[in-house]
Amino acid sequence: TFLREAVAALAEEGFVAVAAFEPEFTLGRRVPGTDGEPDRLLPLDDSLCYATSGFDQAHDYAMRLVRALQAQGLRVEHYHPELGHGQQELSVRHAQAMRAADNHVVYRETVRGVAFGMSLWASLAPKPIAGQAGNGAHLHISLWDPELRRNAFGDPADRYGVSATAYRFIGGLIAHLPALTALTCGSVNGFRRLAPRSWSSAHVCYGMDNREAAVRICSPMRGAAEASANLEIKPSDSSANPYLSLGAVIHAGLDGIRRGLDPGAAVDVDPATLPEGSVPRLPRSLDEALDALEADDLLMDALGPLRSAAYLAVKRSEARAFAAEDVSYELFNHFRAF
Repeated sequence: TFLREAVAALAEEGFVAVAAFEPEFTLGRRVPGTDGEPDRLLPLDDSLCYATSGFDQAHDYAMRLVRALQAQGLRVEHYHPELGHGQQELSVRHAQAMRAADNHVVYRETVRGVAFGMSLWASLAPKPIAGQAGNGAHLHISLWDPELRRNAFGDPADRYGVSATAYRFIGGLIAHLPALTALTCGSVNGFRRLAPRSWSSAHVCYGMDNREAAVRICSPMRGAAEASANLEIKPSDSSANPYLSLGAVIHAGLDGIRRGLDPGAAVDVDPATLPEGSVPRLPRSLDEALDALEADDLLMDALGPLRSAAYLAVKRSEARAFAAEDVSYELFNHFRAF
């Protein structure tokens, strides 16, 4: 319902959202803990990003996963082993907002279900293994006319290939990013992933192909520059509810369009290399993000009194529960749940 409301609000301004989640996950085996420690996730391999050994070791699983997704109507666009040990990335084609969120739910269940059927364990948790790369679910979005003929984010004449509408949308995202992370990174574990210099984004800024910025303007596809213009929201993971996450992103961006918000100058370097304080940090914990959400009138109004009260109560309870436990307990409960 929340996402449908966001889609309807966007339609009032003459736009349709086209989106896709870009998930990563860790493939391995669940092994018993020792000396009273919780179970842990043992990754399938220790290959490097794109390594052929990684392709080989995950081959049978990846092929079964592709076929299972295709059988459910999802169009697989690419697959490769990612940077972390046992980490995989497989992306499906974009769709209108509601279908994009539905696709992500089907994707998550299928990733885990195929693994269980092969006596493996697949986890989409943001940080299932300490010291390894985290699993994001970067959210890509663009706005189109109601007939889906023209991408409202594309402008070949612009330095970065994006339109005034896109810049205003970015302005809305930047204005609401601290609060947005409470919905796009929906767990205690999610904020363990958001560290500087890890391509996960830890700073409130945007930039052209800047993988350390929270909002990335993506390079266009050759020969389809205007049609392929899109934004990538990097502080986003699969512990979030995709209907709340995507709906909140739409509401924030729409606020930027309606108020003509200027996102400021793009940051095209690693923000961690700039003087301290020159680029604000994203919230460093779920509690901090929830404080920002509670103080954000736009998102609280969009959620409404029942959803906002319930969400804040449940997530603050989770934060208290995990604060009383150690890291191994947190990692276990997140890789098991997600």
